[in-house]
Amino acid sequence: MPSEPSPDNAFLIEHATLLCTNYRRLVGADLLVAKADPSLAEALYQAPCVVLSHGTEPDPIFNYANLTAQRLFEMTWAQITSLPSRLSAEPVSREERARLLAAVCERGFIDDYHGVRVSSSGRRFLIEQATVWTLTDAQGRPAGQAATFAKWAMR
Repeated sequence: MPSEPSPDNAFLIEHATLLCTNYRRLVGADLLVAKADPSLAEALYQAPCVVLSHGTEPDPIFNYANLTAQRLFEMTWAQITSLPSRLSAEPVSREERARLLAAVCERGFIDDYHGVRVSSSGRRFLIEQATVWTLTDAQGRPAGQAATFAKWAMR
């Protein structure tokens, strides 16, 4: 489990940079407008939009969730970064989620995703206009996938 972003670890600047650089490369816009230094990582962690990512495990586990994501999913950093990302969707939505992730792998990103997610207390919410993109490291190796969205409605 990755350590929680904090001033002690520069708010995970390397992972924040990975998220932002891949977003910029694929989407052609900035995920956040900030310099590529610790202020970028802190701004990402405290952003009012949701930012999440998961790794490349066979059953990918979240490896990043900013504060807005933690609040929306009603989980601590430790809880969300030990959760397989597929479990954030309702069981009936998991097949659709799998199709979405396959499309992201083929095209690099999508910017019009919507779907129902579930918080730890069972609250359901509809996410709208989410952007989901692939992550690759500096050597071009797969590093996971990430998502961001600023619109959601409780159900």
